[in-house]
Amino acid sequence: MDLRKLIEQSPQISSLPTIFYQINQAVEDPECSFVEIGEIISGDPSLSARLLRIVNSSFFGFPSKIETITHAVTIVGMAQLNDLALATTVVNQFKGIPKKLMNMEKFWFHSVSTGLAARVIAVYRREPNADRFYLMGMLHDLGRLVLLLNLPEQMRNVMNRYEEGEGLFHDVENEIMGADHAGVAGMLLEVWKLPEMLQEAVAFHHTPSLSPRYPTAAAIVHVADIIAHSMELGTCGERYVPPLNAKAWEVLDLPPSLLPSIIEQVDRQATEAVEMFL
Repeated sequence: MDLRKLIEQSPQISSLPTIFYQINQAVEDPECSFVEIGEIISGDPSLSARLLRIVNSSFFGFPSKIETITHAVTIVGMAQLNDLALATTVVNQFKGIPKKLMNMEKFWFHSVSTGLAARVIAVYRREPNADRFYLMGMLHDLGRLVLLLNLPEQMRNVMNRYEEGEGLFHDVENEIMGADHAGVAGMLLEVWKLPEMLQEAVAFHHTPSLSPRYPTAAAIVHVADIIAHSMELGTCGERYVPPLNAKAWEVLDLPPSLLPSIIEQVDRQATEAVEMFL
């Protein structure tokens, strides 16, 4: 089964809307001003409305109402607004998956919680641009939606086998389909021409030590995913808390005493964060 071809030929997900690439290009152009980026985003009324709803949510907690995209760019910052644009675009791309296959509210709750945990870990590790780890965590399980959307019958077989057995969901995916949702998500992000670090952190979030170039980013998403599972914040269809890769924990080099603080921060922010997108 050629899953990459499946992604490239799927009309719903084979590419992101043109507006996202325009925003991305503008953000990377040092000559581009806040006003110009505001104008690009404002050209898409639906995206503008979603972004204004996000920046006015309790998650950001700005004291006064933000009424224009240009104001949002100046307050939130170009890079973070770019990530928010991508996150909200992706949530929109995957509408229409039947509830009997996946409870999408629970799915995004798990995804957002993983993103929050990844960002908190990145801050503790003093990673440059810690906010981008939020996006890695939020997108880590996208491959499962790709498979549900394009191969619903095969995924039903996976679910039935998983319900009957003792293993982990991604192991059953590998067994039946020859690939798991992590690898499929990595392919999707590659087709979308998103940064390589993002592709790898997502593709190797179950096997971070196999990540050839970005094992630390993959380890951050791996540990963040386990934290979100152990806190029972939403679900991606996995019954169990996946096992911790000991090498990934070593790579992060964080004292275990930080875990209660990470959990407390994720717990405090998760409900507000998921309301931004749903």
